[in-house]
Amino acid sequence: MPSFGSLRVSLVLGIVGFLLAATACGGNPPLELSPVAAEGRQIANASGCASCHGKNGQGVTAPSWQGLYNEPVPLADGTTVIADEEYLYNSITDPQGQIVKDYTLKMPRNALDDDQIELVIAYIREIK
Repeated sequence: MPSFGSLRVSLVLGIVGFLLAATACGGNPPLELSPVAAEGRQIANASGCASCHGKNGQGVTAPSWQGLYNEPVPLADGTTVIADEEYLYNSITDPQGQIVKDYTLKMPRNALDDDQIELVIAYIREIK
């Protein structure tokens, strides 16, 4: 008769196996980023951006960054802009300058320098 400890180990191994199989079959593939974009992702996550934009840019309480680059962005004032490098830079340096439609949570100012901002933009450019 198996002991309680061996049953627990079997259960844990079974759960781990299930999770690995589920991830392999239907999970999202890991993001493949250039080294520059990977550094931008690390900066975004370390700087608190991920708490609202998501650790993979998927959006949580703030707009998603996935597929954002060079796409139209409807603004709260009724206009639409293209999410090019200038828009992204301005949005990061002046978060209240152009508010995205249907988002009322105010993005705080950040302490990113221009080099860090360029790396974050490289990250946003690459995530689809």
